Amino acid sequence: MRGRLVVTIMGALIGLGTLAVQAQQQFQVFARIVDGSGKPVAALEPTDVRIMENGTEGKIIKVEPVNWPMKVQLLVDNGIGLGGDNLSHIRNGVKGFIEALPEGTELSLVTTAPQPRFIVRPTTDRMAQLKGIDLLSPDSGAGRFTESLSEALQRIEKDKGDYFPVIVCAGTMAGDTNNLESTVQKLMKRLEEHPTTVHVVLFSKGTASSSGGQVQTQVGMAVTQFVRGRFESINAPTRLATLLPEIGAQVAKSNENQKNQFRLTIARPSGASGNIGQITMSTKGGLSATSLSMDGRVP
Repeated sequence: MRGRLVVTIMGALIGLGTLAVQAQQQFQVFARIVDGSGKPVAALEPTDVRIMENGTEGKIIKVEPVNWPMKVQLLVDNGIGLGGDNLSHIRNGVKGFIEALPEGTELSLVTTAPQPRFIVRPTTDRMAQLKGIDLLSPDSGAGRFTESLSEALQRIEKDKGDYFPVIVCAGTMAGDTNNLESTVQKLMKRLEEHPTTVHVVLFSKGTASSSGGQVQTQVGMAVTQFVRGRFESINAPTRLATLLPEIGAQVAKSNENQKNQFRLTIARPSGASGNIGQITMSTKGGLSATSLSMDGRVP
């Protein structure tokens, strides 16, 4: 199991915090390293950096460049919480979101009312992605916010290989009135085991349609805080058309940063035992570390 990290940057040092990780003799960290001009370096030698655990240096066993792809799932509530009169706004928002992503990004588009279903199955074909927008249609049922998120995580769990998963939920305040605390805890457990960036937008068009809104809000805020994602609550439908492209641009920027990283395998200092402690990195030769994590995500 990979632990979550709180990253703080102090000069050439990046503190990772105490890791609640099972006792082991080796661990891995992901680092983004730039030169004096701020450009990501193409190569990194073990002698270019130092990794310390609780102030004692560990041995860098392996340095591997990371150039993993990003895979995005966009979940859209097309139910009564949105309403047919706002369909054009969500369509424009989805279009702008897709166009903000880098060419070649794998995307799937899922509607959540009356249950989760694919509009566009995972594809890197930009034209196929955009054509799917015309298939977005209103439904008289309520969107299944938590169920859709759970199914998206299930797809990530089944998808093997190295990549950076992203889920963007464009939900509403309608539906999901009976979620239990255990359901949220299970979501957190799954997100810890399969690190995923999640961004949530919740739209409310008035109290008459906001049944269950407290559940969506609590789940959305808890999940995005857990993974350091973005949470937005809005009540103007026109904002959907501008906010989703903004999030798309944020996802694209994160992807650029995530691609330019190195994965370092570290042997713990002699005598270290138990859970991994405070990890810091220092750099040499004019290099700087702009991010350090256990899973490589840069939300």
